[in-house]
Amino acid sequence: MNDSLILAWTLGGPEILLLFLLIVLLFGAKKLPELARGLGKAKSEFQKATDEAEKEINKVDPTTPTEKKATETAPPHGKN
Repeated sequence: MNDSLILAWTLGGPEILLLFLLIVLLFGAKKLPELARGLGKAKSEFQKATDEAEKEINKVDPTTPTEKKATETAPPHGKN
């Protein structure tokens, strides 16, 4: 059941094209650059907040899973 649910939500080329045309019809071609700019700013703000939260977590516990993972995958010194 989970596989069929996942397949129902995948987007191919025609679906993406249809969504793009729908967005153009709803917002108009002149508003698209402004809309894209706003989405880009929102994405960068979200990434900035995520990075800051991760830094705060690392301050409290420097051996978080992301730090452990980086040290586990790093090759030993002197062996390349």
